Amino acid sequence: MISIGLENLAGLDDSLKGKRIGLLCNQASTDRNLRHSRDVILDRYGEQLRCLFSPQHGFFSEKQDNMIESDHAKDPVSGLPVFSLYGETRKPTADMFEHLDVLLIDIVDVGTRVYTFLYTMAYCMEAAAEYGKQIVVLDRPNPVGCAVEGNILQDDCSSFVGLYPIPMRHGMTLGELALYINKELGIGADLQVIPMQGYKSSMLFRDTGFPWVAPSPNMPTPETALVYPGQVIWEGTNCSEGRGTTLPFEFVGAPFWEHEPIMERLAATDLPGCYLRPLVFQPTSGKWAEQPCVGFQIHVTDAVTFLPYRTSLALLQAVMLCYKEEFAYKEPPYEYEFERLPMDLILGDKGLRKDLERGDAIRNLEKKWQPALDNYLEQREKYLLYDV
Repeated sequence: MISIGLENLAGLDDSLKGKRIGLLCNQASTDRNLRHSRDVILDRYGEQLRCLFSPQHGFFSEKQDNMIESDHAKDPVSGLPVFSLYGETRKPTADMFEHLDVLLIDIVDVGTRVYTFLYTMAYCMEAAAEYGKQIVVLDRPNPVGCAVEGNILQDDCSSFVGLYPIPMRHGMTLGELALYINKELGIGADLQVIPMQGYKSSMLFRDTGFPWVAPSPNMPTPETALVYPGQVIWEGTNCSEGRGTTLPFEFVGAPFWEHEPIMERLAATDLPGCYLRPLVFQPTSGKWAEQPCVGFQIHVTDAVTFLPYRTSLALLQAVMLCYKEEFAYKEPPYEYEFERLPMDLILGDKGLRKDLERGDAIRNLEKKWQPALDNYLEQREKYLLYDV
């Protein structure tokens, strides 16, 4: 049986004795019985818990995407202050950290470079190093396993959806990522990771036996997480990524799409482990709200062989080439960047966007970024905590 970091708190009892505790969490921070980590920690450490922190989307994961901020608040259950790290600031201030000696981090990551919870953790680590505080990451599963895919982020595309040179699908748990960036990126925080027990890194979320609680409004199921490392790129376009439907990121399309021309373009690329089912959907909000969108649902038929990034890049390129007049990139602002093109920030490489526009074969692009990816794989090896 698997136990997550939150369920392995006994190893912290001595080191936390007499210390003031803060907790970074949201509604998905629960144990196997759906008990919230705030309640678990209150029961164990009582008044030592002094404050809470919330990432993007808010403490209850109620806020939508892209710069929809959360205010500071008071937790209705404990009465503790909740400091928003997606509002007036994304990095904890000295005043916030005055409440604590050690910050526990218990948030659900989805294994993708652009998911901002990773960078909220990183900013907390930077603040801890600056203000002399301790960080403890309570580790959780990577819902899409340890497979790695995609290009390495380039420095000129650094943003809150990509601060570090890692691939789109990074293949680590949040605890492993914390160890990696703390050392490799020189943060130097006083960091401890409480690992899981019984977990294997190759597991997908459905293999763990844990209940899924949505960490953000458009991540309703583990199946959403499987396609997200590819489908997130549609955020940088005028095409709907399925927000405003019951299957965000699994649906993709636009009113100007047509099934046959796109499928003909896709025939040249091997897309294992999935089936793109033609459909029409009508979002109730977001892009193309209340308008019928011609598009596809990505059905993952074999999660082990499925390549989400390749699949979505191939689909993106097909749309670019089929609809040069109708297709457009989203304009700034995007995640607190007001000048650079959102698509470049999401892809993490301006050159990749231009390669796609030229019609370069996806397999050739993968070969182009493979040496940098191999270097990343070698670097991360020493921070991996779990057997495959």
